[in-house]
Amino acid sequence: MPGKVLLVVDMLNDFIKEDGALYCGAGAAKIIDKVTDLVREFNSRGDNIVFIMDAHDPDDLEFNRFPKHCVKGTAGAELIRELAFASGPNTFKVFKNRYSGFYRTDLDKTLQRMQPDEVHVVGVCTNICVLYTVEELCNRDYKVVVYRDGVASFDEQAHQWALQQMETVLGATLV
Repeated sequence: MPGKVLLVVDMLNDFIKEDGALYCGAGAAKIIDKVTDLVREFNSRGDNIVFIMDAHDPDDLEFNRFPKHCVKGTAGAELIRELAFASGPNTFKVFKNRYSGFYRTDLDKTLQRMQPDEVHVVGVCTNICVLYTVEELCNRDYKVVVYRDGVASFDEQAHQWALQQMETVLGATLV
C-alpha cells in the first residue's frame, strides 16, 4: 500500500536513557517528544511504522569498537517506555546488529511489500545508524525525509556533518 513509512531508528533504552550503556547524550532526550508525536501521527493515518532496533548477541564483535549495549533480551535493547503504546497491524520491528537497518535484516523485503512513496526517518545516532540506513534507502531510490528535530547524536559536530551528507550527497530532504 503506497504512502508514507516512518522508520524509527534505535529509540532504545541503552541509547536514549541517561543510564543507558551507550547513551547518545542530552540531544537524545530532546527528540523523544518529536518522535512520539510522529509515531502517533503516522499511526492515526494508518501509515506503516518500522522500529529498527539494535539487538546484539552477548559476544558480538561490535563490542570491540563500542561498549556492550542492546544485548538481546535485556532492558537496554527495549523501546523506550514513551513508545510502548505503538503497536498494531501497521507497526513492525526489524532487529539489526550493525549500523545499517538493512544489514542482515528483512528491512528491504518489508519496504518492498509496503511500496512507500516516501520513507521518513527519525532516531539515533545521526552520524551512525541513521546515516547508514539513510544511505541505503537513497541507494535504493526511495524518497527520504529526515527530521532535523527527530535525530540526535552524542557528537554535535558529527551530527551536523551527517545531516549535511544526507542532504547534499545522498539527496534526502531535511525538514
